[in-house]
Amino acid sequence: MDLIPIGEAAARLGLAPSALRYYDERGLVRPRRHGGRRMYSPEELRRLAFIKIFQQLGIGLDTAAAILDAPDPEWREAVARQIAHLDEVIARARGAQRFLAHALDCPAEHPVRDCPTMTAALDRLVGGASIDRLVAEHDAPAGPAAAGHGAPRPDPHA
Repeated sequence: MDLIPIGEAAARLGLAPSALRYYDERGLVRPRRHGGRRMYSPEELRRLAFIKIFQQLGIGLDTAAAILDAPDPEWREAVARQIAHLDEVIARARGAQRFLAHALDCPAEHPVRDCPTMTAALDRLVGGASIDRLVAEHDAPAGPAAAGHGAPRPDPHA
């Protein structure tokens, strides 16, 4: 593929030309110049696609730059750190999902006012417990039933 101008590169990637200029100013891409116009090679388009993916995932440009430009093993370490961060984000999202599912499935008229499980958790949060701790306690096995021995955990609403 030949070099393509900034407008075409931006259109192919669904980005504004100003974003491509900004990435150039930050040193994330290094388009060639012909007659003062930025021209993008296939390699630069791949770098832009990588940046777009990171941006859509909420990953910062500094992290993208570290991965794009660092030598091995630094870029691998940056990727490993990002994976660990995403694992934390996913765990928090799953905790939020369980919290909301409990609210939705709760037989109480309104979970924030009437659900003993929900009000106890909210009171603990107000009392200084961290959200991470509440999630961990909610996910922790409860007695012998959690180890596969005995009856399942009782429903606090039953």
